[in-house]
Amino acid sequence: MSDFELLDPSGVPIGGAQSAGGTDALLDGLNPAQERAVIARGPALLIVAGAGSGKTRVLTHRIAHLIREREAWPSQILAITFTNKAAAEMRERIDGLLGEASQGMWVSTFHSACVRILRREAERFGYVSGFTIYDSADSRALLKRIIKELDADTYGFTPANAGAKISRLKNELADAGAYAATMNASDPRDRLFVEIFTMYEQELRRANAFDFDDLIGQTVQLFRAHPDVAAVYQRRFRHILVDEYQDTNHAQYSLIRELTKPVEPEEVAGLMPPARERELDASGRIPPASLTVVGDSDQSIYAFRGADIRNIVEFERDFRGAEVVKLEQNYRSTQNILSAANAVIGNNFDRQEKNLWTSEGDGEQIVGFTGYSQHDEARFVAEEIEDLHRAGIAYGDVAVFYRTNSQTRALEELLIRSAIPYRVLGGTKFYERAEVKDAMAYLTSIANPYDPIAWSRLLGAPKRGIGPMAEAHLANFQEAQGVSFHEAMARADEVGPLGPKLRTTVRELAALLLRAARMAAGGGASDVAGEEAAPAPVGDVLKLILDETEMIEKLRAKRDPQDDARAENLEELLAVAREFDVKQPGAGLLAFLTEVSLVAAADDLDDSSGTVSLMTMHTAKGLEFKAVFITGVEEGLLPHQMSVDEVGGISEERRLMYVGITRARERLYLTLASTRATFGDVSVAMPSRFLQEIPERLIAWRQSPGEVTGRGGTASRALNAPRGSGYGSGARGTSRDSVVSFGSGAAGRGSGAAAVSEPASGNMQSALDKWRERKRQAKAAQAAGGGFPNLIGGSARDNGDLELGTGDRIRHDEYGEGRVTGVSGTGSKRIAHVVFDAVGERKLLVKLAPIEKIEADAAD
Repeated sequence: MSDFELLDPSGVPIGGAQSAGGTDALLDGLNPAQERAVIARGPALLIVAGAGSGKTRVLTHRIAHLIREREAWPSQILAITFTNKAAAEMRERIDGLLGEASQGMWVSTFHSACVRILRREAERFGYVSGFTIYDSADSRALLKRIIKELDADTYGFTPANAGAKISRLKNELADAGAYAATMNASDPRDRLFVEIFTMYEQELRRANAFDFDDLIGQTVQLFRAHPDVAAVYQRRFRHILVDEYQDTNHAQYSLIRELTKPVEPEEVAGLMPPARERELDASGRIPPASLTVVGDSDQSIYAFRGADIRNIVEFERDFRGAEVVKLEQNYRSTQNILSAANAVIGNNFDRQEKNLWTSEGDGEQIVGFTGYSQHDEARFVAEEIEDLHRAGIAYGDVAVFYRTNSQTRALEELLIRSAIPYRVLGGTKFYERAEVKDAMAYLTSIANPYDPIAWSRLLGAPKRGIGPMAEAHLANFQEAQGVSFHEAMARADEVGPLGPKLRTTVRELAALLLRAARMAAGGGASDVAGEEAAPAPVGDVLKLILDETEMIEKLRAKRDPQDDARAENLEELLAVAREFDVKQPGAGLLAFLTEVSLVAAADDLDDSSGTVSLMTMHTAKGLEFKAVFITGVEEGLLPHQMSVDEVGGISEERRLMYVGITRARERLYLTLASTRATFGDVSVAMPSRFLQEIPERLIAWRQSPGEVTGRGGTASRALNAPRGSGYGSGARGTSRDSVVSFGSGAAGRGSGAAAVSEPASGNMQSALDKWRERKRQAKAAQAAGGGFPNLIGGSARDNGDLELGTGDRIRHDEYGEGRVTGVSGTGSKRIAHVVFDAVGERKLLVKLAPIEKIEADAAD
């Protein structure tokens, strides 16, 4: 009986090793490093797999080689990936190589493998095998109840920030008791957090449930507390393979360490079936399993999720006798792109040295562009995408990356106006984000204090203790009295069911809305007697709202990366308002809401060649595109300002840049702006240090930072860089010293609090039902009429009725005059194809384009 029959006597015989041509089918076509990674044997193997180097192929061929050579039964192999999609792809590839011979193998995520183990062993530590697994929504609901019960919201605790902290601790294998032993006992927030964490653990236990983070941590604790259980799995899995090892956290690392320990003689004695002599080494132990890990320290970008780069950097120290194989030949990108990636990442020191190369040639130079503003940058991106599309590259093969979600606003607006179909991956379109809609609700209600939808939304943004019953009483009072919602709030003393504290809160909010409305309407004191004051800039009105409500400060105070991103979105909205004030001085709030509504309500465009993908650089990991635009390559954005003071922060940002660069197959664009509107003000931006790390010869600057500052930073790209012969093919300036010539800005922080809600009971329910029906009808009316500003009326610049045909002459606010060469699409998706006299061919979404039809030339 063979070693393999010992543990899996039902194994399927493996087919022959040779292909029809006499070569080894599993090794045929592999480069020398890949072949070594497939056939190497030993206690531990680290495969350092550079971007695009074929790591999945190597991993699957290694597994197939182990099985085919009868070095392991399928059931003795555990292959771990990070996503279910990656696990399914790996199993499909192995099945393609071996057919039915691969049955019985564990190919799964960390969490799936741990669930299988815990289901089998749950009774060992007081659970039943049918335990419940709480998803993120379940965990949030439980934490929300605990926080309310402890009044912890008054200390700024939310389900989001408490859950994130609990998750971080569990990934470090720390429970509430361990945290209590090291906390600052004089800090009331720390003491309260221990209470929250303790109650959370107790409630999970009472419900016979685990949350997602428990699955790995409890498996590690099971193995440590019950060595006999651990011995069963240490004996079974003789080959453990882990993909994306650079992304492992402490709990995942600990699980791998437990599974790769030897089975000591005292545990060997209790194994069933009994251990045979051939399984044991000279000391009577079952030797450790062979461990293979695949990863790249240069692509470790998830420290904020708990990933520990030390796991891969220190692998050779952790696993003595490990062999290291480097996969450096890239099968994805051109050499110019790889050389830029190598140059950038070479400035990091916490890495295994490697140098990506390809046999496919240098390819196109990287294109650099510096805009005068983020709008100028976005316009370049939109126009260049259209050029690529005309050259035969499908929209679906193009991606635009950015460091923060707040950067999408200018990009989205220019893509919409240029009639380019796009989607936001891993995120929400700018004007659909909750915090943006919250702030817009204030502005909408100021413009129209009779709008029930906007008013209902602003009451709870941020939370201030106005619950659904109080809202219903105010709304019904407003309807009965025939007054605006703002006046109903100002007369809160007349609304019987409201308590004294709540009345004060409502009156204060009403006073804020009244001040903002007067400012927006220009109804304040005038400078000259008898003259009416001009309406205040929209940016000032919005800043008043944000300052008085402390919406940004309260988000910042939560100290959660997601809330920081939401705060940045509000700051970007303030920048939108400031830009509007500059473009249309004195136009007022209604015009601003109308312009925003047209962009926000624009229909998604359809195109047979797919859609351009917009995403953060973190989301881009694992993807690839023919053409990639990395935008906002500036100090403070990339690297992000928050990384500067963090230990290892700049190194992680450099790895993020490396990941972004290596997503591009054929074309790479690096863009930035010389000025960027942030925090409501326009500040000067400085090119990223990462740009300086890329050799000059690799970048062809369409417009360099030096050219922009040399022109004073005031002219628009449309006038300064007209499309002409050769525009798309050459560099406009490649001066290396021009790359560093801007300054930078900074942001602030604040603090905030939370609130409570009130129940509905008894005869109060009828008031609540009445208000809900009114809101339902208002939403239905809004949906029928369309437009973000809900019930706001007034004139709007909307080209929906503009009829255009081939040969028509039009005038564009920025591009000047041109001739229509064709119109495609129908309704709100009509697209005009125009050749402009100054800038050449453009594509415009008729509904939103700033155009007008003009008389035909005399020559026509």
